[in-house]
Amino acid sequence: MCGILAVLGCSDDSQAKRVRVLELSRRQLSLISLAFTLRHRGPDWSGLYQHGGCYLSHQRLAIIDPASGDQPLFNEDQAIVVTVNGEIYNHEELRKRLPNHKFRTGSDCDVIAHLYEEYGENFVDMLDGMFSFVLLDTRDNSFIVARDAIGITPLYIGWGLDGSVWISSELKGLNDDCEHFECFPPGHLYSSKSGGLRRWYNPPWFCEAIPSTPYDPLVLRNAFEKAVIKRLMTDVPFGVLLSGGLDSSLVAAVTARHLSGTKAARQWGAQLHSFCVGLENSPDLKAAREVADYLGTVHHEFHFSVQDGIDAIEDVIYHIETYDVTTIRASSDEIFGGYLYFHKAPNKEELHRETCQKIKALHQYDCLRANKATSAWGLEARVPFLDKDFINVAMAIDPEWKMIKPGQGHIEKWVLRKAFDDEEHPYLP
Repeated sequence: MCGILAVLGCSDDSQAKRVRVLELSRRQLSLISLAFTLRHRGPDWSGLYQHGGCYLSHQRLAIIDPASGDQPLFNEDQAIVVTVNGEIYNHEELRKRLPNHKFRTGSDCDVIAHLYEEYGENFVDMLDGMFSFVLLDTRDNSFIVARDAIGITPLYIGWGLDGSVWISSELKGLNDDCEHFECFPPGHLYSSKSGGLRRWYNPPWFCEAIPSTPYDPLVLRNAFEKAVIKRLMTDVPFGVLLSGGLDSSLVAAVTARHLSGTKAARQWGAQLHSFCVGLENSPDLKAAREVADYLGTVHHEFHFSVQDGIDAIEDVIYHIETYDVTTIRASSDEIFGGYLYFHKAPNKEELHRETCQKIKALHQYDCLRANKATSAWGLEARVPFLDKDFINVAMAIDPEWKMIKPGQGHIEKWVLRKAFDDEEHPYLP
């Protein structure tokens, strides 16, 4: 996970303005001004590019090709410039679709400039991953900005008094210099040529029509396993966050089952590392230990006190940039109607519409917290439950199967539990 800051369309005839903007971009990359920078999002590399009245800066957390994947990235003649925050999980497949292009690095994000060269603005839906990026075409000084489907990576847009457009991974990059700024909506693309936003992500579930696909537990299981496996793409050490609850335990179980034989296992070993953080003697710690023992992970446990939590609130708010109480303290259960209040769903239609609306709002709450809380420490969090293909499978299921029916043994997230209920080869204790 990285940090990006771009200032686009500054007046070329104002030398004072250009000097001030350049100083701002350098400040964003400074090691000294930590309180007002994006440095925490990418401690491995600082990159800055300037062309006329446009400035692209990047703070890199090196995950794929740490040796040569520094940004901004370019096409062959360096006419197309890109600064990206995120991971493109299908980058190797996309490279094969660009046989006439020469790539400078092994970075997963290197495909973006070349895809634009080949397909224009209509390539974004080809990307499988989490991302937010700014692409500058120096041939005509046009630019596009895009954010991933669900909004796993944070992104904000602002406007300066001189008409310049500002883009930043965090509000900290905008609040001092923009007349107006707002959240950049997930699943959207901004084009300077059209001067506005358009939605590039239009899955079948987005219109909230009630689906009717029969529930097939193996189809759901396979979709989730693929979502986890593709996220094992890494050139640096990794682990899983394990609370002992159903969701994190399934991520850990699938990862442990499929880790051996991967490039990550060859580099870092085939035994998975798991991490749990909690109050001493809390049920989460106990449940996580039980799952870790069952899966045979190298388990790491960290304790904090109530006072530690209280003391951290100010830093938490600074980093996640919200005062929303639930976001500061909570976690998520959107796709399968896992919240307790879903017991009160009067019918499958209402349940489905509620899950759709929950997913659409994730970027404001759970995604925001998960990304910014980990990025504050130079970590990258990957979320297989928000894989595009997996969401399409899960949201196509007739929601009658997701209804909570205690009399039939259907508790919350029953469809997910059933999908991984394998008596011959159990995933979990």
